[in-house]
Amino acid sequence: MNIIEELEWRGAINQQTDEEGLKNYIKDHQISLYCGVDPTGDSLHIGHLIPFMVLKRFQLAGHRPVILIGGATGSIGDPSGKSEERNLQSMAQVEENARKLAGQMERLFLQEEGADFRMVNNYDWTSNLSLLDFLRNIGKRFNVNTMIKKDIVASRLETGISFTEFSYQILQSMDFLHLFKNEDVRLQIGGADQWGNITSGLELIRKEEGAELRLLD
Repeated sequence: MNIIEELEWRGAINQQTDEEGLKNYIKDHQISLYCGVDPTGDSLHIGHLIPFMVLKRFQLAGHRPVILIGGATGSIGDPSGKSEERNLQSMAQVEENARKLAGQMERLFLQEEGADFRMVNNYDWTSNLSLLDFLRNIGKRFNVNTMIKKDIVASRLETGISFTEFSYQILQSMDFLHLFKNEDVRLQIGGADQWGNITSGLELIRKEEGAELRLLD
């Protein structure tokens, strides 16, 4: 059974892009795919269960998971599922949480001898990015009218959202672009509340690279 068909049978897929294309592509290719987690706490919780179980099943089916620890995105706060602004943590706390999450991920994805997986931290490719480069090279690719229609932002327009959290979807989009270029990632997995964020990444890659990728939640 194709891994996508198995996940559908298990009821683990909420929505995806290009269903038939993804099934056919995976039949003939071993792919790299990723799922991210922000270090807002020092441990995984129940909300992380389904996405990382799906990622693990892809690994067991012979594919290469890339686990992203959000040292950068975790430092500004994801507005998804929140009715008000998050309290920002100190960078020292973010780094400590990231270290502990990485240890949990290693135990989960290194269970099998010779297991193939990669772990990255998005702080590594964002921390040295200047504000002008961010605005000119990345911000120019995003349309504010489109951004405010995403559920993650639209649900907060009445109560208010800071520019910091408004920009979260741009940073997450940069992650997908970076992993596409540097890790050959062709698929992103995320929870249903992340759909707006991850489709923004897909749109950025299309604009930058002209590539058609897949998403799964």
